[in-house]
Amino acid sequence: VQLQASGGGLVQAGESLRLSCATSGSIFSINAMGWFRQAPGKQRELVARLFSGGRTDYADSVKGRFTISRDNAKNTVDLQMNSLKPEDTAVYFCNALVRRVVGEVPYDSWGQGTQVTVSS
Repeated sequence: VQLQASGGGLVQAGESLRLSCATSGSIFSINAMGWFRQAPGKQRELVARLFSGGRTDYADSVKGRFTISRDNAKNTVDLQMNSLKPEDTAVYFCNALVRRVVGEVPYDSWGQGTQVTVSS
């Protein structure tokens, strides 16, 4: 399973960006799709994740500013980021918890990362 992220870039504080992630390969099911980020010198952290049952998790730092959405038919996930702040600067990684075949234990699949830079 491959994940391809797009939509990163350089913006000023207060502006918006939309990240998109597409999947390819053999997929039986996707239990969750989401976005993580990693800033220089910091650990990778959850930004937002949307589970198949409907549950959505957001990092406290992005609640009210970021919105995650998923197209189940296309197996894609988007992240709308509004009111961006310099502290949102990081490499953003798309993530999917997938099964390739029935009965397989779900595993994490990662995209290559896309840079988001927010200037003050």
